[in-house]
Amino acid sequence: MTDDVARGSALLEFDALSAGYGDNPIVRDFSARIEAGSITTIIGPNGAGKSTLLKAVAGLNRHFGGSLRFGGTAIEQLSARERLQRGIGFVPQGRCNFPLMTVRENLELGAFTRKRADVARAMDGVIARFPMLGAKLKVLAGNLSGGEQQVLETAMVLEAEPRLLLLDEPSLGLSPGNQDQIFETIASLRSGGLTVLVVEQNAHGALQISDTGIVMELGRLFMIDSAAKVISDPRIKVAYLGGSAAD
Repeated sequence: MTDDVARGSALLEFDALSAGYGDNPIVRDFSARIEAGSITTIIGPNGAGKSTLLKAVAGLNRHFGGSLRFGGTAIEQLSARERLQRGIGFVPQGRCNFPLMTVRENLELGAFTRKRADVARAMDGVIARFPMLGAKLKVLAGNLSGGEQQVLETAMVLEAEPRLLLLDEPSLGLSPGNQDQIFETIASLRSGGLTVLVVEQNAHGALQISDTGIVMELGRLFMIDSAAKVISDPRIKVAYLGGSAAD
């Protein structure tokens, strides 16, 4: 685990980062800084490299060039497990729980990186944060609603006590009501001091709870600014928020 970083200071820094798969980078020359204790939402068209960027932070794809610093330390050569141990948690796109196992069993598996003596404390911590889970410990994960499953999957990652949480399309496929639940959950994490970097197709909903917005196009950074300025930018309104430049 790296040293604590004060809120407002850079927890994660990209410097001309290029990453992807096989022989070709998808993310190219990406530079940005993510402040500690903030929520940052990444938006952009399909194929812009948003999910690839998250996986590059988590250590799940190939590093082609540039640097990536977490808590002031270069991590681009570290394995995914080493990054998890340093405090980077990743909730990938789509359902990633064990649907034929109970909520309790899923939470026990989520605490696999903790010492045996700490498992109960880790579970108690996320149940206190998300009381719904405590009420459904005996329910099969696959029988939860889509929103409840997303909360469970987030809780499983939070059991490792990350300092940075990566969320890839957390509202994908959810009803409007469940999307609201997920965004409320994400906002509550910031109040506890967690830094969140989220890729989200519901751009307006995610930006409304965010401090910073990042727009990617063709694997490159197109715009980075306060979430309020991204929402109000005429180009972003037309391209991603379903409005017109005159709105």
